[in-house]
Amino acid sequence: MHFSLPILPTISTFFIVLSAVTVAIGWWQIRQKRIETHKKTMIAAAIFALIFFLIYASRTVFIGNTSFGGPHDIKIYYTLFLIFHITLATTGAVFGIVTLMTGFKNNFKLHRKLGPITSVIWFFTGITGIAVYLLLYVFYKGGETTSVIKAILGF
Repeated sequence: MHFSLPILPTISTFFIVLSAVTVAIGWWQIRQKRIETHKKTMIAAAIFALIFFLIYASRTVFIGNTSFGGPHDIKIYYTLFLIFHITLATTGAVFGIVTLMTGFKNNFKLHRKLGPITSVIWFFTGITGIAVYLLLYVFYKGGETTSVIKAILGF
């Protein structure tokens, strides 16, 4: 049996997991009142999330998205789960940017309120992202991949 994982989705999933783990470390650091290391760690978490996004967006534009290749009778559940994940990821990204900005602007009252909410959203984004990856590439063979550029330009 030959088993191989697609390189770009594997790398991008690695970076989103790394981002979530780094957020957890940053959360622990601030609870220890290690403000400077917290700041550096959260910047690293944001950079890891940005790397994920750049790989994901580039792959989507130049290669395309992979459709669900599992059993047809569970495709609706996968699709609903994917919509949930995308909603979490989008919400988490917006919260993440706002939370970072409140920290950079020394608005610590709002930063302290948003930080835990943002972190929890990001943890669930990471977990659901791993689940999407497993469903698309590990548990089932991925379906068709179509390039967005090819679809738009017609070649």
